[in-house]
Amino acid sequence: QVQVVESGGGLVQPGGSLRLSCAASGSIFSIDAMVWYRQAPGKQRDLVARISGGGRTNYADSVKGRFTISRDNAKNTVYLQMNSLKPEDTAVYYCNAVGVHTPNGPLDVWGQGTLVTVSS
Repeated sequence: QVQVVESGGGLVQPGGSLRLSCAASGSIFSIDAMVWYRQAPGKQRDLVARISGGGRTNYADSVKGRFTISRDNAKNTVYLQMNSLKPEDTAVYYCNAVGVHTPNGPLDVWGQGTLVTVSS
């Protein structure tokens, strides 16, 4: 069984920074990609940033230059460094581990989400 757990959310003032973490645990050989999504109240879930196993990254236009995604393959962990936060970044942030290779075959696994609130 594979679990994905996010951490690091909280309340921050506009212009501030937060660092989210997402750790996958269980019988894992490797993970193809790790992706951060976010969902604001009343809105759809949108991709924020994606990182491949080889380290290639993609970002939503709304966060380019402010957010940085990175991963530690040895720890099956992905990070999202969020700087210059804006009120519109307020959302529940979800981690998605894509192509998790296990003894029982590949899986896609979602975390429960962590709330980020940007407000003065």
